[in-house]
Amino acid sequence: MQVAPEAEKNMRTLILITALIPAAFAARFGTVEQLPTDQRIAACQKAIAENPKDASKLDDLASAYLQKMRETTDFSYVDRADKLVQQSLKLQPGHFGGELLHVEIEMNRHHFQTVVTLTGALTKSTADDVRPWALMGDALMEIGDYDRAATAYEQMLKLRPGLTSYNRVAWYRFVTGDPEGAISAMRQAVHAARATPENLAWCLVDLGNLYFKTGRLEDAEVEYKAALQVFPHYHPGFAGLGRVQAARHRTAEAIANYARAEAIVPMPEYAGALRDLYLEDGNAAESKKQEQLLDVVDQLAKANFENTDRTLALVFADEGRHLDRALELAQNELAFRQDVYTYDALAWVLFKNGKVEQAREAMKKAIAWKTPEPSFARHAKAMGM
Repeated sequence: MQVAPEAEKNMRTLILITALIPAAFAARFGTVEQLPTDQRIAACQKAIAENPKDASKLDDLASAYLQKMRETTDFSYVDRADKLVQQSLKLQPGHFGGELLHVEIEMNRHHFQTVVTLTGALTKSTADDVRPWALMGDALMEIGDYDRAATAYEQMLKLRPGLTSYNRVAWYRFVTGDPEGAISAMRQAVHAARATPENLAWCLVDLGNLYFKTGRLEDAEVEYKAALQVFPHYHPGFAGLGRVQAARHRTAEAIANYARAEAIVPMPEYAGALRDLYLEDGNAAESKKQEQLLDVVDQLAKANFENTDRTLALVFADEGRHLDRALELAQNELAFRQDVYTYDALAWVLFKNGKVEQAREAMKKAIAWKTPEPSFARHAKAMGM
């Protein structure tokens, strides 16, 4: 299989993660924290050079690296942050800032049960800080423990209503079947996110996604455009526009925006969408190139021993290709995540593999919370449910 060198280079930067911590968590108060991320990193590096044994300075740079990871989807920044946090905790064992960053790193590595355990200890030692409750709720959402997630988020909201809280409450409400409540909370998150462009863009895209999933395409388009106004070149904003345009059968525009998103960060869902759009547009050659890119993604994942990816599993299932590999990816994902989205992916892959009864059992778990996700309804209908 031949792939253009530039495409292969881009693919080597791809990080196969689909459940990032909401970027809103990174919003912190203070002059340095409100700088553009690259300037923030430079300022933190300078501060460390002046005082290399200050644990708080190491924490500040680690936090900036995690913010950079959220903006670029470059997972190497998590490894850089981890090294700094290890140094920080050696200098000042057990200090809260370092321990909290350690938890955030574990969250990014999808060690969700570990996060639940670690945040449980942190909430006992520092019960009035909102951040451990937020991370605990996030991890519980990922493992599908929605009742306990509600308890964690309730405590979080009680301690500090604001960006961190509203963003998560919105997601919880959507997943548990309250789309209007989700939209209301996300609007509050947007209002609270004004100080930090990337965080605001994240919330605007999330609001756009909620509008899109509830059929409000015009409202969704407005929010995606607003995200790109405050944070140009924000790949989820371009992808959101592409999604709306595809739904309106504006194929050429959809292709252009998905291509912009893919050029920034070549996510599997972008390649999958482009593959279908090029087919719809009658461009079989470009469609085939997207399939090749997806195959490169999977080859790189295998080379790095990455064998969990529900998004890639769904794309392969939709395309009717590599169904054995899709099932492997979805089943392995279930070992880490037991949320409704993982059960939906598993159900769809099982169905495409001809395992209809097993698919229906998994689909029952996916729709148990009445999540108003359009793909859930499509998949369930295809299974005769």
